[in-house]
Amino acid sequence: MNILRTPDSQFENLAEYPFAPHYTIIKTRDNSELRIHHLDEGPANGPIVLCMHGQPVWSYLYRKMVPYLTGAGMRVIAPDLPGYGKSDKPASREDYTYESQVEWMGDWLETNDFSNITFFGQDWGGLIGLRLIANHDARFARVVVANTGLPYNPDVADRIIKEVEDFRANAPTPSLPQMQKALSQMAGSAATKFAYWQKFCWESRDMPVGFMMSIMMEKQPVLAKAARFLLHRAGMTLPFPTELAKAYEAPFPDASYKMGVRAMPSQVPTLPTSPSLEQQRLAWEFFDKFEKPFLCTFSDDDPVTAGLEQQFFDRVPGTKGLPHDTIKQGGHFLQENEPEQVSNAIINLIRTT
Repeated sequence: MNILRTPDSQFENLAEYPFAPHYTIIKTRDNSELRIHHLDEGPANGPIVLCMHGQPVWSYLYRKMVPYLTGAGMRVIAPDLPGYGKSDKPASREDYTYESQVEWMGDWLETNDFSNITFFGQDWGGLIGLRLIANHDARFARVVVANTGLPYNPDVADRIIKEVEDFRANAPTPSLPQMQKALSQMAGSAATKFAYWQKFCWESRDMPVGFMMSIMMEKQPVLAKAARFLLHRAGMTLPFPTELAKAYEAPFPDASYKMGVRAMPSQVPTLPTSPSLEQQRLAWEFFDKFEKPFLCTFSDDDPVTAGLEQQFFDRVPGTKGLPHDTIKQGGHFLQENEPEQVSNAIINLIRTT
């Protein structure tokens, strides 16, 4: 396996990220060494909160939650998925399957021997983390999920399958505004609309991660945001990127490092023809009987995952009787927008169960 490693110099002087790095070496199936990075903050004997990020971000996403959690006596473990952040980055598209991420992070979990874990996952952090819980149940005491799911779609109509597959194979690459518009209208046709994100990511060789995260996460005057969009569409490098934009672009010295953020959306099992369908079925069999505390803290304004928490309420016994607080105006990346609300939900769950 060809593996890239982001130079440490890329991460110098990041705003609000004073955390010491911790590294774990695991072996891949072809016996390559893969280095996975994680944060380890707070008292060594405190209850462990394992925070997993999604795509296209990294553990920088949790920098605002760390002080709330450690201040309450929690030990925060926040890994970077392979392909992201300070972790190694396999260079081939074929390296990035759902199952490879589950396997790699399972090996990382076992190597570090973490136990009695309260899990928190959002976006891909939930997709991968929930599979870790199903595979390593004894290590987990509680679960908190936000703006995520455990996709399993065995019954999508043939018409929709053909429409999505034709769009991904033959349609022009969506522009950034077209992709954003599609994701804002996910209700009712999730597979069709999500295909815009899958296609945009894969066909954008130098995916503008920092720019996109700045647009999504930072409050900016309308005219300033419009001007930045116009510069981006014209193919111009944006002058004076924000500290946040620089931080989310930092893991990628050039486009060759972005294979993970490009490839992973296509691995979301939105169709019956998707990879991992059987593994998802088995995971749902596990969660249908899961009685440990399982808390949902979804945002009230995330169009991508709106309503997905209901599948957990309907199927997971551990959700019963818990205060599933809706995070007000958290957006998709609620760790950035409402870190205190999310942290308090986690802290309260640990203290009351």
